[in-house]
Amino acid sequence: MWSIFKRQQPQAEVVEPLASPERDLGVFELAETLQRDTSGLGCEAAQLRGTLEDATAVASHQTETLASLVAKLQDIVRSQDQIHAETIGGMASMRLARESVVHVGQEVSDVVDTLHKVADAAREITQVALQTRLVAFNASVEAKRAGVAGAGFSVVADAVKDLSTQVESISKAIMSTVGTLDLRIQSLAGDLSDQGGASKDGRPTFHQALHGVEEGVQRISQAADASRLLTQGINEQIGQMEGEVKHARQELGAAFKRSEAVLTVSERLMEVIAASGVETTDTLYIDLVKRVAARISDALQSALDDGRITMDHLFDEQYQPMPGTQPQQHSTRFNALTDELLAPIQDEAIRALPDIVFCIAADRNGYISTHNHMYCQPQRLGEVVWNTAHSRWRRIFNDRTGLASARNQRPFLLQTYRRDMGGGQFVLLKEAAAPITVANRHWGGLRLAYRF
Repeated sequence: MWSIFKRQQPQAEVVEPLASPERDLGVFELAETLQRDTSGLGCEAAQLRGTLEDATAVASHQTETLASLVAKLQDIVRSQDQIHAETIGGMASMRLARESVVHVGQEVSDVVDTLHKVADAAREITQVALQTRLVAFNASVEAKRAGVAGAGFSVVADAVKDLSTQVESISKAIMSTVGTLDLRIQSLAGDLSDQGGASKDGRPTFHQALHGVEEGVQRISQAADASRLLTQGINEQIGQMEGEVKHARQELGAAFKRSEAVLTVSERLMEVIAASGVETTDTLYIDLVKRVAARISDALQSALDDGRITMDHLFDEQYQPMPGTQPQQHSTRFNALTDELLAPIQDEAIRALPDIVFCIAADRNGYISTHNHMYCQPQRLGEVVWNTAHSRWRRIFNDRTGLASARNQRPFLLQTYRRDMGGGQFVLLKEAAAPITVANRHWGGLRLAYRF
């Protein structure tokens, strides 16, 4: 395939110019140059893809925040509408109250008139009692003059005199009480009267107080209306922002797809160069991942042949969530076997070459049953960031890179990506992958990640 880069022998009649040293590169030198440039392109594409992924996540969060804000503003508008309706009802109630007060004022005036009549009657009773007492006094005098014959009449006259005295006293008490009630009711009637000034003692009248309440309700209504208009304006602005953020998300999504296409092309170019037989910086890692994948395939095949595990258990995809884990961990029926067989092979591989970050076997769905020893730490309750970085076993990594490596069936696969270490920390890695097969069936892939 590299024949296109070979020099063509010049024709005899054509005089070729001398080649400059830069153009006199051989096929392998050219391939190495392409490999370095392609690797750099893959690095930049992976960084760009990660940046776009972060921006997309921020835009998604902004969209959710704006949607929540719109919902809250709608709640505020509903509350403002309720306030508006209540203030209108309050004004109507105030009008009814004013009418009722006017009616009460009229009734109070009638009560005042009735009390005046009661007072007049009490005064008349007092006069009658006074006259009766005078008559009884005169009768008593006449009875005493009559001597023994008028003794009985004298007793009656004294009793009538005492009774008239009591009647007079009661009548005066009634007059006093009526007078007090009259003053109070007149004061109440004054307060209830629809007057513009204050009452005699300087206090505001009831109508003035009622008018003050009406003005307060009106101010509340006006403030609610102004707030509602302001909220509607904010709602419109947020709606516009929501549209802009949505458009930005769409543009970011398109850019994300383009960056992924560029990344895929750069990865494919690295694979083509590596497969051509040209020694590159990735060659040693590719050879290593192929050898280790073959060892793991043989180890699983031997366990299957020895009856240590069945095909159903080895290819178990019924991942059972492990309670209380965050990030979520899962268990399968082949965990014990991979812990025994894969752990020493994988840990040996990460020491075989410099800059290796991890070497792990993943089943076809990206499930990592057994990770390298340093990443198989028990989870700590509530410490999600620490768990994300140090407890990476028994987890499913079904992202782009994870699934591509797990489901690759070509001799090898090269990828470039950012690894999430938790807490917003990322590291840029290359990954070589090779398929793992058992009983001529694709089980998954071996993932070998290393730093640039």
